[in-house]
Amino acid sequence: MSLFEPIFAALNGVQVRYVVVGGVAAVMHGFARLTADLDLAVDLAPPEARRAIEALTTIGLRSRAPVDPIGFADPAIRGAWMREKAMRVFSMSDPANPLRQVDLFCESPIDFDQLWNRAEAVDLGGLAVRVASIPDLIHLKLLAGRPQDLADIEALELILKRKR
Repeated sequence: MSLFEPIFAALNGVQVRYVVVGGVAAVMHGFARLTADLDLAVDLAPPEARRAIEALTTIGLRSRAPVDPIGFADPAIRGAWMREKAMRVFSMSDPANPLRQVDLFCESPIDFDQLWNRAEAVDLGGLAVRVASIPDLIHLKLLAGRPQDLADIEALELILKRKR
C-alpha cells in the first residue's frame, strides 16, 4: 500500500471524502492479488471534486487524457466526457512513477453517501482510509463483469462468509 499512501495522505489532508474500490479494496479486505491502479469513488459535489483534483495534481499526478483535470469537478464537463469520450473513470498517473495510477469514477454506480456510510475505516500506518464494504464491492464488481472481477467476487464472498 505504500505506493498509494501519498495519495491517501493528500486527499485526507484536504478532507476529501473518498472510498477505495476495485482491486486495491479487495486486497485491503484480505484477498492477495496484484492490481495495477487505485480505483476511487470520490464525492462528486463540485467543491469536493475540485479539492480532490487539486490534491492529486499537487502531488504530481497528471491526467492521462488530453484534458484539463480541473474539468472533473464540473458536472457538465464530466458529463460531456462521459457522453463524447465514453469515459467511465478519469485516469491520472504520476510521470515520475508510472506505477502510481488513480482512476476516479466519473459517476458513482452506488449513491456516494450510501457507499461512504457503509465503507469500512482502515488504518494504514496512521492514515484513515475508507474502503468499500464487501457487499458494495461485490455489487460494483458484478456491474463491471470482467473475468478478474468475477474471480474477485468469489474471493470476497469467502472473506465475507469467514467474517460472519
